This record gives sequence, C-alpha cells and structure tokens, in this order.
Amino acid sequence: MKRKIKNILSAVTIGACVAANMTSCESYLDVDSYFYDQNTIDSVFQSKVLVNEYINGIATYLPDESRLFTESPFPFGLASDECFASWQDGRHAGMYFMLGNETAQSEHFNNWAHYYKGIRKANILLSRIGECKDLSDMERRDYTGRGHFLRGYFYFCLLRQYGPVPIVPDTPFAVDTPADDASYPRNTYDECVDYICDDMEQAASLLPESRTQAYQYIPTKGAALAMISRLRLYAASPWYNGNTRYADWKTEDGKNFISQSYDNSKWAKAAVASKRVIDMNVYSLNTVARTEQTVALPSTVPSADFPNGAGNIDPYQSYKSLFDGSINAELVPEYIYYCNMTVGRGSNDNSNQWIATPYVLGGGNGLNVCLDLIDSYKMIDGNTIDHSSVQYPYPSADHAGDRIGGEGWQVSDGYTVTPNSALVDCYREARFYATIGYNHCMWPGTAYVGSDDVTNIEVTYYYDGNGGPNPNFPEDYNHTGYTCRKYIHQEDNIKGTSRAKTFAIIRYAEVLLNYVEALNELEGSYTDEATGITVTRDVEEMRKYFNMIRFRAGLPGITDAELNDVEKMREAIKMERKIEFALEGYRYHDLRRWGDADEAYNAKITGYNTSVRSAQRTDFYKRTILDSKAIMKRVFSQKMYFFPIPKTALDHNARLTQNPNW
Repeated sequence: MKRKIKNILSAVTIGACVAANMTSCESYLDVDSYFYDQNTIDSVFQSKVLVNEYINGIATYLPDESRLFTESPFPFGLASDECFASWQDGRHAGMYFMLGNETAQSEHFNNWAHYYKGIRKANILLSRIGECKDLSDMERRDYTGRGHFLRGYFYFCLLRQYGPVPIVPDTPFAVDTPADDASYPRNTYDECVDYICDDMEQAASLLPESRTQAYQYIPTKGAALAMISRLRLYAASPWYNGNTRYADWKTEDGKNFISQSYDNSKWAKAAVASKRVIDMNVYSLNTVARTEQTVALPSTVPSADFPNGAGNIDPYQSYKSLFDGSINAELVPEYIYYCNMTVGRGSNDNSNQWIATPYVLGGGNGLNVCLDLIDSYKMIDGNTIDHSSVQYPYPSADHAGDRIGGEGWQVSDGYTVTPNSALVDCYREARFYATIGYNHCMWPGTAYVGSDDVTNIEVTYYYDGNGGPNPNFPEDYNHTGYTCRKYIHQEDNIKGTSRAKTFAIIRYAEVLLNYVEALNELEGSYTDEATGITVTRDVEEMRKYFNMIRFRAGLPGITDAELNDVEKMREAIKMERKIEFALEGYRYHDLRRWGDADEAYNAKITGYNTSVRSAQRTDFYKRTILDSKAIMKRVFSQKMYFFPIPKTALDHNARLTQNPNW
C-alpha cells in the first residue's frame, strides 16, 4: 500500500522533489502523514467524509500565523524595526535575519518544500474532487472553493517570504514524468500575483459569505476577496511596480522578475479589490460602548457617535478586545480570516504572551519594543509628541521620568496609568495602552489563585526592578523599557491561566487602509469591467474610511491639508499602519513593499537606560542608543528585501535561481 502511495505522489512535486532519483524524495514526501487510516489516494475520493478529512489535512500545512516571536514559522515578527528578542537562538530565529546572520544554508524558516507540499495536495484535490459522487452540489462548491483558497494561500506564503516562485502545473505530474520535466523555473512577481488572485477569485465565487461558529476558522468569500486586496496592494507598491534596482534580475526567457515600468492601474486594481470587500456590507470595525470610566474625549475629537466620531465608544476597549480574548471570535465583526492563538501555559512556551510577560508572572521577559515605535504613538488629542499641547504635554527630556502622581490617569474601566508612571507614558492615545507595557505599568494577572504574590504587580524595568534581569537567567530582561501587552488580557497570568484568544490574520481595518492607500496613489479614473466599480482619488472616500480608523482609536480625523497632498497623505497612511498594526507582523512587509526598509533597519536602536537602578530614575528615562550587545546591532542590505531560497531547494532544481546577492 505504501509503495502505491509513493508511486502516485513522488512525481507531484517541485523545489525539493525534482531530483534525479526517487530516493531523495521520500523524506520530502513524508508519506505516512498524508493519509489517515491508511487510505489510498483512490479511496479518498470515493467518500465525502474522507475528502473532508483530506482538505483538513491540507490545512495543517498552513503556518500558525499567531506565533509571531517564539517558534514562529516565519521571520516577520522579530525581523522588523519594531522590536527585538533578548536572545538569538533557534526559538527566536527571526533575530538571525534581523542581525544579518541568515544564509541560504540555514534551516531557519525553511518553508519552501513545506508550502509546495500543500500546493501539491490542493492540486490533487482540485483535479480529483469530481470523482466523489456522494458530495452534494453545495458541498462540492465549498470544498472546491476551499481548495482554491488553500492553493492560493500557499503560493502567497511563498511569495511574501521568497519573492517570485515557480508556478507548477495545476494537474499533478504523471508517475513516470522525468525529473528534468518536473523542474520549473521561477515566474515573475506579477505572474505569481495574477495566479494567486485568480485562485482567490475562484474561491470567492464558490465560498459562502459566512460560517457557523463550529466552522468559523474555514475561509469565506470575504477572506478570499480580502486576500486579493492585500496582494494587489503589494503589487502596486513601489518595490514591485517599476523598481529599476532589479533591472538585471531576469527569468530564463529574459523577462524581468520585477516590473521595470510603473503602472498606475495597479493601484486602481488594489482599490477595486478593497471596495469589493467593503461593498459586501458584512464587516465593520470592532467597537465597545463607552462607560463612566472611559477617559473623556479631548475637544479635538468629534463627539458624534461612531463612525462619525468617538462619542459613544471606549477607544481602549474597542481596540484591545480585538486581541486579548475579551470577546468570542464569532462576535467580532472586524475579523475576516482568523485562527486560534497559542496562549501562555507555563514557562518556556511559544506564545506571544510568554515572551513579553515579566519573570515574576511566569514569563520570559524577553521582548523589547524599540523607542521609535513608542514615539510614533500620538497624544490623546491627536498631536505628535513633537508638537504636544498645553493640556496634554509630552515632557521635555529633563522631566520625562517625572511621576504622574495623584491617583494616576484612568484610561478605561479596569485600566489606569499608575501614579508612579512617568509623564512620558501619560496622555497617550488608546492604542498605546492597549499594545504597550512600560515601566511602572500594572499587570493585574488576576487569573492566578495560588498563594504566591503574583497578582496586581506594578512591573519595573530598572536593573533592580521586578522586571529586571533574573539572577538565574541574566539575559532574560527588557533592554528598552517597553514590551508588548497587545495579546495579554488583564487577567492573564502564566503562573495561573490565560484566556483563549483569536489571532486575526486579516481584519477589516486592513481593508479600509488598503483602500485609502490605493485611492491616494491613483491618477485619473478607472472602471473595473468585471465589477463595474469605478475608482478615482476621491478625497471624501479617503476621509470617510481613514477617519473610521482614527475615530475608533479616539483620535481626531485627517486634515484637509493632508488629504489634498498626495505625499502628506502617504506619510499619514504609513504612520497609521505602523500604529494600527503594530506588532502584528505587518511591518516587515510594509517596509519592503514601500522600499523603506533600508532607512528603517539601518537606524540605530534606541530605548531607555535599563542598566540603572531604581534610585536613578531620572537616568533610566534618558534616551539611549543600544549597541552594547550583539542582539542590538541590526543590519540591512538590499538582498534582505527577500529571504534566501534554501540551498536544498536549489540543489534539487537546476532551473531554480537564488535571490539577488544571496
């Protein structure tokens, strides 16, 4: 039976399995994991139960998108300018890429063969699903749609990590296909984008608009359309649209891997793709009602009800509840495509919670948020820290560490900036408090019910603070004075329990900002023939959807001066994405598609002086260039715009070319 399975599958491959002999393919095929209960591939498509199991098996090849920092399936969480880990090791391998220590020989994030396995299985499903006679028409549509979505998503995963990749035939290779005939070269970036979008279009035409709670993690029509929105935006962006830095990087037949001619219509396609999701009228931004404990709105913020203002919402809870498990996933209208999140369940785990949580609450205490990100958060009235107001002042360097005093500053029900907190961490916008942990921040951790004193801890990152170095693990400490609390509920305590959580792979806020960014770059008018949607640089459309993001955060809307200036609006959009999607894995891709990675990564890492003791509080709050340890010496060169293709894949496919300068 195994011999039969091997013969069927061995030729259906690319990348790692186009070698000259079948022996080298066997470990790649991992045959025993393909079929449950020892069913042959022929028997699978005789039963709708087995077909469903087969589809679920394909989905196991998808990455766990929720694991951003520890044991992550990709480098995107740590290999950005937002943060860094306190260790460079296999569990935090994104640090190797950020520090310039990644090579094509490394085994970190070696996803090439893994994703092509998923593609091959999706191709088998799509080519043979017609053989299953006991599927209803509705089931066949749904399963086929899921097959197209999965295949497209695997290609998307390859594209976002490696750049242009080979598109293999949709029909699985015959058993006796020679290895040379099964070797395929890389397609261009635009060819990959079109292929993925075609798959997502087919998925969108077949998948339902919604799922019951039991099947909520299975993709829907909206998920497929939102993927097109994301990918069309990437393809329109400067790095992939007329980038002459890659003039000499060409395919076998002489085509440029990256388009050398700027095409403004790509922005139009991105705008149309986003508008299609908006026009579904299925999704909306998540909001939570204002209470008496919600901080009063500044006079600069409209007091009308959302979405025309922030008068009736709690900006902190509206944003925070997207990430901390406060609301069941099926009740969050902003989630478009999402998965279960790995949560903290003890020491040395893989959760986003563990790496950020201080040691005293059972965490790893090793996620360091850079001061550049902290500086990007606005004051509560919408001013930047460089132009703060008299009512909500950002303190001068001499007074950055001054205590708030009094009873602190209440942001929302259950969240107060403690009296010992520094002025520099006061009067900030709601997303700051929903995302960032800072010196003297309160960590309630009330889910713990034991006898240890590990609840309602005011965490301090001084050298002698309770968030300082652990005597047994001297590198386990915060190096900047800031960490990430985005995925941590106020009750969560790794020494106790943590709430179940959901990770939004795509949420509606992204679609809105995609739409605004695409509109901002448009020149002239464009009508999409397939949908009839017409898009142009409509200032009122941009205002409407951009302000939804701003008002949900409790901030003033965009100004006319910004809206009427393409460059100013572009910078406003970049900053909004930086904050709205902070520490969600977006930044890695945004910096690259904009062509901003060189400047961002080559800037020195700054933080506060966590090497001083609590008696030297003023010195703690002095801005410090962090370069004393290897983990702080971030480097970047043009080759790092793409991840290197694994050498094992290159060895097995002579027609496969490495990314430039690797």
